[in-house]
Amino acid sequence: MLLDPQRCYQALKARDSRFDGRFFVGVSSTRIYCRPVCTVKSPKQENCRFFLSAAAAESSGFRPCLRCRPELAPGNASIDARARLAQSAASLIEDGLLNEIGIEALATRLAVTDRHLRRVFQTEFGVSPVELAQTHRLLLAKRLLTDTGLPVTEIALASGFGSLRRFNALFRERYRLSPSDLRTAADGGRAADALKFTLGFRPPFDWDALLSFLATRAIEGVEQVDAGIYGRTLRLEQAGKTHTGWIAVVPARRKAALEVTVSASLARVIPAVLARVKRLFDLSCDPTEIAAALGALAAHRPGLRLPGAVDGFELAVRAILGQQITVKAARTLAGRFAATFGDAIEMPVPALRSLFPSAVRIAALKASDIAAIGVVSARARAIVTLAAVVSKGQLRLEAGAEVEATLDRLRSLPGIGEWTAQYIAMRALSWPDAFPHTDYGVLKAMGEKDPRRALEHAAQWQPWRAYAVMHLWKSLEDTKP
Repeated sequence: MLLDPQRCYQALKARDSRFDGRFFVGVSSTRIYCRPVCTVKSPKQENCRFFLSAAAAESSGFRPCLRCRPELAPGNASIDARARLAQSAASLIEDGLLNEIGIEALATRLAVTDRHLRRVFQTEFGVSPVELAQTHRLLLAKRLLTDTGLPVTEIALASGFGSLRRFNALFRERYRLSPSDLRTAADGGRAADALKFTLGFRPPFDWDALLSFLATRAIEGVEQVDAGIYGRTLRLEQAGKTHTGWIAVVPARRKAALEVTVSASLARVIPAVLARVKRLFDLSCDPTEIAAALGALAAHRPGLRLPGAVDGFELAVRAILGQQITVKAARTLAGRFAATFGDAIEMPVPALRSLFPSAVRIAALKASDIAAIGVVSARARAIVTLAAVVSKGQLRLEAGAEVEATLDRLRSLPGIGEWTAQYIAMRALSWPDAFPHTDYGVLKAMGEKDPRRALEHAAQWQPWRAYAVMHLWKSLEDTKP
């Protein structure tokens, strides 16, 4: 995105939510930077500097506004190759990956050189990867100090700082106040048995449609949709340690945001938890841009989102189990699979009682073990093979993975065809241009019988064909009596 100062200032004066998260404004008279939707009186144009990212504003000596809270701004999604590389890297940084590995290893993971990654970062965000990571850590710490009652030492570690001394020094240097000062201003935080966060999005947001999609596919014991709330168990591996707990997500009442409750047991991996929630609910989506590209197809539901996944392996197993059977039958099998091979966990909600089994656990099974619970033998073999390559690190099923290479690797596995590979790309990789053109529902909604013609017709929706799939599926639901 090229920043046009005049256009940015007009968006700032209008508090235009379409630009929230797309740029930040630094006010030279106060040395504070804000979101374009900030409710304070608009500064004079000559006092404004515009930045591509919060990190760029902070590296120029501005500190975050305590009213609009830049850490709550929605993220950005892009189809452009360079921008998508930058966003993929930023997503991994947001996950906390740079707390474990260096820039060179991050670049290798994204199949580029570290020099190219730095160059792309500078172009897209105006800062280096390290500077972006540092800003993410500080803004997360600021959020935890404001919104939770976690001890300061726990906050420093959860935010990715190696020592409390380094955290205190950098916080004072950047924000001109100590962590304890901010906590006092925030009225002492909240109880630490569960942590609450707000994640913003760009409206419109069709929450009911997204929740309905997740509800019909919810894995019994692992996920639950009840009274408009999405809840699930969660297991995360980080730095050789396993962290388990639960999350609950519900729309905020008076603002364009989701309220996310996270069990305190996941406090050490909060960045990774929030990043997964953002992907699951597609919070970086710009619905106006996508609806305009899809035209008449999106006219009735411009806020429809592309559901992601909190665990790529879980989603891939669910996709294999769902081959050539109904969504309801696949949900039954997935619940049985989780109950049989997953780990039991005590949750405050009785309906949430299992952790979905890890790839390592499934790779150790025989196909006959899975077939014994009613899974077709060929699919059982496919699941074991998939688990083996995932557990060995030969296949990454997550946003940021190289799409074409991942699709080729998936297609090479026994029991995984084009439909399964494209569905995994849609949700586990969050690839907005995936298109399972052999899907029965897609063909029916398009009025086509030939998948090749459907693929040709779908070219008009590029590069947002995965969103077109969601609209096609939803159109079938809306026409049911």
